[in-house]
Amino acid sequence: MYKFHFTLLFTFSALFVFAQNVDHWETVVFNTDNWQYQIGNPAIPNNWMDPNFNDAQWQTGFGGFGYGDGDDNTTIPACISVFIRNEFQLIDTSVINVGILHADYDDGFVAYLNGEEIARSNFGIIGTPPTYDQTADFHEANMYQGGAPEDYLLSSTSFKSLIKEGSNTLAIQIHNQDISSSDMSSNFFLSLGISDNSSNYNNTPTWFTNPFIDTNLESNLPLIVITTTQTPEIYNEPRVQAHMGIIDNGSGQTNSINDPFNSYDNFISIETRGESSQMFPKKNYGFETQLENGENNNVSLLGMPIENDWVLHGPYSDKSLLRNVFAYHMGAATGRYTPRTRLCEVYINDDYQGVYVLTEKIKRDENRLDIATLQPEDIEGDELSGGYLFQIDRDNFNVENDGWYSTQPNWNFYAYDDPDHDELLPIQKNYMRNFMVDFESMMSATDYVDQYEAYIDVDSWIDYFLITEIGKHIDAYKYSFFMHKRKDSNGGKLNFGPIWDYNLAFGNFDFGCPPNPQGWSYAFEGTCHEAIPFWVQQLINIPQIQNKMDCRWTELREGPLHLDSLIQFIDNKVVEIGPAAQRNFNRWPVLGQYIWPNDYVGNTYEDEVDFLKDWITQRVEWMDLVMLGDCNLVVDNQEVRPSSHIQIFPNPVNDKITIQLDDTISDELTMNVFDLLGNFVQSINIQNKTTIIDLSTYNNGIFIYNITNKKSILQKGKLVKLK
Repeated sequence: MYKFHFTLLFTFSALFVFAQNVDHWETVVFNTDNWQYQIGNPAIPNNWMDPNFNDAQWQTGFGGFGYGDGDDNTTIPACISVFIRNEFQLIDTSVINVGILHADYDDGFVAYLNGEEIARSNFGIIGTPPTYDQTADFHEANMYQGGAPEDYLLSSTSFKSLIKEGSNTLAIQIHNQDISSSDMSSNFFLSLGISDNSSNYNNTPTWFTNPFIDTNLESNLPLIVITTTQTPEIYNEPRVQAHMGIIDNGSGQTNSINDPFNSYDNFISIETRGESSQMFPKKNYGFETQLENGENNNVSLLGMPIENDWVLHGPYSDKSLLRNVFAYHMGAATGRYTPRTRLCEVYINDDYQGVYVLTEKIKRDENRLDIATLQPEDIEGDELSGGYLFQIDRDNFNVENDGWYSTQPNWNFYAYDDPDHDELLPIQKNYMRNFMVDFESMMSATDYVDQYEAYIDVDSWIDYFLITEIGKHIDAYKYSFFMHKRKDSNGGKLNFGPIWDYNLAFGNFDFGCPPNPQGWSYAFEGTCHEAIPFWVQQLINIPQIQNKMDCRWTELREGPLHLDSLIQFIDNKVVEIGPAAQRNFNRWPVLGQYIWPNDYVGNTYEDEVDFLKDWITQRVEWMDLVMLGDCNLVVDNQEVRPSSHIQIFPNPVNDKITIQLDDTISDELTMNVFDLLGNFVQSINIQNKTTIIDLSTYNNGIFIYNITNKKSILQKGKLVKLK
């Protein structure tokens, strides 16, 4: 079912004029007003939304209407739908230039003004009133979580043609996702843009922000202005045509909304995108740069290489505004392709949307993921062998065409990505599926340690693992887990990445898995672990991979992932955003408020940035302590014996171990012990040349240790505890 998010059509130039003609805003309808309401049933007539409909037999109550989440002034029984009507009075319509409907709802709604549809979200076909028993797609309300309602700007021309002096009627039908849903919400407000200083109605709510462009706005960031041209709004699908202009005066220069478009001034096709993020009022968008006739328009945007597929990521629950930018910076630091980003401010149909991240969409391209382009004629030999881009993701696809399920434990869903499922021939789909079936069969065999290198590019796995673990995001290895296969003539192996979607990372989630900086995400427990492919753990257990991983970690930490460099990157981006952060949070007043799925809630933007910096500091320092493997065992990719300066025996151990230091070591040392999940177990001081440690209280199993002086880690390894 398509998800629609609809407002009346207007043009950039028209509303720009009306923005200048709005002196102030007043609210004429509140959610807490007395409304007439009726639970959805077959007897509700088709003309129920008309102003002359007699609703005297309906019930009366204070809005909002719903149940289950504490935001209801009138509690109703669990139901599929509720119909509400509010009659309000207008005094002088000549000074009313524009209107805005604010909606907070669970799960979908259609709104009518004097019998005409003015807004809808999350279900149905525009212009067609849904039946009382029609269900909506999932959508969570925001206000009870401390957020603001969504806004729906109403065209000045259309709005003024609908309103009249005297009595007017706002009618809304709200629909649930399912009769068994645990909650339902409906809170609606109607506000008016007044052209003079008259005051006939009420002050706006405290969360209300002026939706129009600040005609004097100046920004450190590029400005992107999008205006729909053929349809009233931007849907989840299909894409709609729009015009996009970009103002970018160059590094160190100020960008003014009054400047001409100088970076892009042409057409796009655009749609909303995302999974859980669809519930947020600040939307994510995917768009293609196009010519007016709909043909692709390959261009460079904000200095990024020429292409036509782009993403506008709108950070909402990520109140640092930086998590994706930061993660992709670290991914690029490994030397592997990671989507490039540019921070910007965005306007859509003259409505300021806040700070966004213009991002490259992941796809095969010589300037993006540089793998071979698979053509329809590539059906045999080396040509058939690559390149393929695919991902482990949710199975909300047409499974028969869009991908396949693993035949191994966890039953992960593999989705074709580029080429897309509708571009691949059956023989090409079968080739990719069979390759992964063979890979997973090999990884489930007892001798997989002897075979894995024939299938995977180990270095790409190590880089992907390290960046994924730094972020510790809730979807690690489960969703948006991109992989690609190159042609046989170019190695032919399975490569991992690019990384994608770190919005719920760096401590920014509060469900399912622990968000703290300690603990491996590959070892998430319970339901968090269930969807992780079995072979992730298998690869992690291979000693040769662990030892190379330790070498790579040390290399990155001494170079681009040095903590000073990471903190400096964040600080530089905060300076780059500048006053735009305050504008963003004026538009979306979520600071100091819990917004699902926040774990930490800061009172200021500075609090949120400090939390991110503190979290990443603790994370990389924890990973320093517990990093798997021992680089000392790798010389030219060959395993060697541990250093003889520190000897630990016996190992495996029943009760006690002995740590023996030679004469080259004079420092006081510390031995840190962790379990296989990375949880801290014990810290032991080593002050003598010979130290005996009692491990009789340890559970049986494998433990990880490192031995450090005050400057660095001297030795790492495993302890095996037996009965």
